[in-house]
Amino acid sequence: MAKKTSTTKAKTRPIKIGILGLGRAGWNMHCRDLDKKKKYFQIVAGCDPLAQRRQKMEETYGAATYKNIQDFLADPNMEVVSIATRSCDHLEHTRMALKAGKIVFLEKPITDNYADAKKLKTLAKKYPNKLFIRHNRRFESGFLHIRQIIESGILGDVFEIKLRRVQFQRRDDWQTLKRYGGGQLLNWGPHIIDHGLRFLESPLKSIWGNLKRVVASGNAEDHLKIILTGKNDRLIDIEISGGAAIGEPIYQVWGTRGALSSDDVNITLRYLDPRKKLKERKADPRTPQAGFGTPDKLKWIEKTIPVKPKPKINTDYIWDALYETIRNRKKFPITIEQAVEVMKVVDTVKKGTKFA
Repeated sequence: MAKKTSTTKAKTRPIKIGILGLGRAGWNMHCRDLDKKKKYFQIVAGCDPLAQRRQKMEETYGAATYKNIQDFLADPNMEVVSIATRSCDHLEHTRMALKAGKIVFLEKPITDNYADAKKLKTLAKKYPNKLFIRHNRRFESGFLHIRQIIESGILGDVFEIKLRRVQFQRRDDWQTLKRYGGGQLLNWGPHIIDHGLRFLESPLKSIWGNLKRVVASGNAEDHLKIILTGKNDRLIDIEISGGAAIGEPIYQVWGTRGALSSDDVNITLRYLDPRKKLKERKADPRTPQAGFGTPDKLKWIEKTIPVKPKPKINTDYIWDALYETIRNRKKFPITIEQAVEVMKVVDTVKKGTKFA
């Protein structure tokens, strides 16, 4: 569970960062997040093949910009490279940046396949404390709050968790093409698989999946179902879709004493008072008079609460964690091993399908 840390004013020294790839992730996500972290990060460089993007970076941040990656990585004013290029290029761009002596903050998915993910793990060992992974939704408020509720025990023993990210979206960009690492499995997948593995709270026992292309262009999947089970027998049911015209709750959790559902704004709870012990019941082999056995009178607690974990943090907290790791030598909360395990699930689900 993430714990919010506060940076010490006396030690605040902004990290000079460059953004590799000024498109949807680099400009709309990385830069927008960093706009809120100006005390701790200074954008000093950007790299993109498109001139209009470079011009926008120069005008907005006064940063040096480059068309060529080698020239970008040779910039001596840059400490950290935030890699936001296409998934299929992540391994090579990470290798280049590490070799150039830079710290790397790598966008998900870390690669587009498990074999390359293992190569990244080898690179991380070769360049210790230089490679960090942007699984920023590890700090999503709903995810954190629901984990806190599960840990409180009010739902009893949790046996199944459903995770959903569904919408109707006839996409036609590069993320619909396999050759560039497209598909929902590599788009939303790393975030939600990472959630599932954290919710599992146990080593993996089995992985099952099903992939389809239903309404998107291209040749990559836009609808998927994954079932993860742990050695503790907890089941994680993941569904991600670009072809769902009616949505579902983002989170559903079922336990032996209650359940919850959440739309990421509010959490609806229905559970039995944890202070009250349930009367023991025994199965009766005789033919029942009516119904399905002896009526069980249960007093449910039902309420809806806002999503508000303690401490209150959100996805841009990952930049705080990165700062604390680089400047104050705190432990980064996401390990390369965890990110590689996500890619193992991705490859297992793809294996033997036309999307492999």
